[in-house]
Amino acid sequence: MPSAPDLPARVAARSRREARIRTDRLSGRLAFIVQCGVGAAAAWGVASALGHVQPFFAPVTAIITLGLSYGQRLRRAAEVMIGVAVGVLIGDLFVQVFGSGVLQLLAVVIVAMGTASLVGAGLLMTIQAGVQSAIITTLVAAPDQAFTRWLDAVIGGGVALVISVLAPATGLQRPRQKAALVVQEIGAILTDTATALRTEDEELARRTLQRARASESMLDELRSLSAEGVAVVRLSPFRRRHLPAAQQVADLLEPLDRAIRNLRVLVRRASSAVRRDEAVPPAYVDLVDDLARSCDDIARQLHERQQPLASRPGLERLGRLSAQPEAHASLSGEVIRGQVRSMVVDLLVLTGMGGDEAVGHVPVSPAP
Repeated sequence: MPSAPDLPARVAARSRREARIRTDRLSGRLAFIVQCGVGAAAAWGVASALGHVQPFFAPVTAIITLGLSYGQRLRRAAEVMIGVAVGVLIGDLFVQVFGSGVLQLLAVVIVAMGTASLVGAGLLMTIQAGVQSAIITTLVAAPDQAFTRWLDAVIGGGVALVISVLAPATGLQRPRQKAALVVQEIGAILTDTATALRTEDEELARRTLQRARASESMLDELRSLSAEGVAVVRLSPFRRRHLPAAQQVADLLEPLDRAIRNLRVLVRRASSAVRRDEAVPPAYVDLVDDLARSCDDIARQLHERQQPLASRPGLERLGRLSAQPEAHASLSGEVIRGQVRSMVVDLLVLTGMGGDEAVGHVPVSPAP
């Protein structure tokens, strides 16, 4: 329990951390927020210049489209436009024939969304059909405004796509930096695992296992950033020259995914060994430590925008060392050694080495 004099300092430190988190969040989203503001204003301006009175759907569609993942914008923008058209058309027909009211609203939303589904629409397009039909039914738009509203949606989507091509919000270095952070996290987890094995610290082993399980979310974020980065360079003529670098980061995903899977098995077995007081040879714990250092080296090189070729000699050496079994190792110890060997292969592939070549650097038995 913190003492009373320490409480203000702890509260102040926590406030500073919260402020830093919120500031970082705003900084990360600032380019996207500016994009949405510019897109909404530009879409309204273009639609107004064409003589449309209060072109509500133009800025709304621009913001929705810009909010989509970059790689999905072309398809999703088309879905939004079609959904708006279907919803407006069906809404106008119902208003003219049946008027407006609660039952009419119920019927028009069901019919609009059902029609969109029948023509093979995606979920977003189906929802847009329902939303727009409801708006038309409740606001009772003039009969001659259906095409104008659909055109507003086309203008908004078109403006959003132009902005996406000319000034994508995604930074091309973000996927590489995120990949470095993932590898750095793997190294930190391995270091804590080795410490838990040496000190037989059950609590540390338990926390490290939880941390290893949570690492999957970092990989999911990297997948999203990588897909976004590849889409940016493929769709934007101004970024096309960056395609090899973006693809290089995308190629890290498969070995990283395998490495994290093997990491979770390793940490789970280490936690079990600590809990059950199973013997894990010190040489095996040293292997875990060496693997952690290799991860730190790879992370540093990725941060420096280098292909981590310099880490290969250390990993190759670790592969040779891991071929030496200990005479009195427990089952957990052998599983840990086996997972180290698998992770060495994963990390060698991460450096750009071919899979078969990487396996060749982890011999089944020590050299005579």
